[in-house]
Amino acid sequence: MSDEDFSGVNKEKKVVVLQSNYLPWKGYFDLIAQADLFIFYDDVQFTKNDWRNRNKIKTPRGAEWISIPCGTDLKRLINEVNISRHDWQTDHWNRIKINYSGAPYFGLYKDFFEEFYLSRVWANLSEVNQHLIVTISRQFLKLKTEFTNSTVFKPTGTRLDRLIDVLKKAGATEYVSGPSAISYISEEMFSKERIKLTWMDYSKYPEYRQLFPPFVHDVSIIDLLFNEGPEAVHFISSSSKLSA
Repeated sequence: MSDEDFSGVNKEKKVVVLQSNYLPWKGYFDLIAQADLFIFYDDVQFTKNDWRNRNKIKTPRGAEWISIPCGTDLKRLINEVNISRHDWQTDHWNRIKINYSGAPYFGLYKDFFEEFYLSRVWANLSEVNQHLIVTISRQFLKLKTEFTNSTVFKPTGTRLDRLIDVLKKAGATEYVSGPSAISYISEEMFSKERIKLTWMDYSKYPEYRQLFPPFVHDVSIIDLLFNEGPEAVHFISSSSKLSA
């Protein structure tokens, strides 16, 4: 990841600001693909039973959760969350192997994931998430997006004001957001700051080869990677983007 100075607007710059998630679904990587700069927003409140520390994999019994144990303390920022146990690493790798060893491209990515889970003890949730997201984006999906952390910009304010402060300091001319933010985003505030607001539409993703029918979309990116391999990048783009 780059910690360079992103200030100053020299050209159009699409920016995404988003909390890191554990092995996120393809829509997360669609957002990354839309952006010139992706900012991990991990200096905000950690939320329990959320995508930060868990995701779903496909199994013969349907989609099942795999979760990183993070304890019960909610008075932490995401980047302050230390992982309370380490047996999850072996457990997650075993469950991934059991359910995906028969996928066409499991062997292509096996070495990376095996080393990730078994060769290092991971102590911090942000480090886990960001390492996986950046590696999958750059090495497996061949995305050219730049990555950095919101802490680089020393943001001020609360909630929406803080987000806009990050965007202004990053030199954003356009902010791309997932649809879940519609409930609290003020389009007027973005218009005032001359930052274009674009909403993602996740409703038109194509299906791909998938084990254990019926097909489901809302599973980890590893499901797509193991089933489609180098072609996975062609399945992370929804055909419709809505602009404000």
